[in-house]
Amino acid sequence: MFVLGNLLAALAQVLNVVLHIYMWIIIIRALLSWVNPDPYNPIVQFLYNITEPVLHRVREMLPMSGMGIDFSPIVVLLVIMFLQAFLVQSIGDLSMQLR
Repeated sequence: MFVLGNLLAALAQVLNVVLHIYMWIIIIRALLSWVNPDPYNPIVQFLYNITEPVLHRVREMLPMSGMGIDFSPIVVLLVIMFLQAFLVQSIGDLSMQLR
């Protein structure tokens, strides 16, 4: 069972890193929206392509379409923090029990 425990521990670490990187990508995207970047820049296109599917879904669920402020990055950041605190921690705890 220690192999499964090590596999789950590695999965928890990788998931934590991926969520942390995506959190920073969301933050950078939100900061870029304040300065009106060049939409043809490949970095800006990459950031938009990787974040827009998630942010668009959150925007569809939020009833604040007429306010002028986009709260979707804040909601996504809160979901990422929840996943890091709950899911990653739960997988890590389960891996410790299987060792």
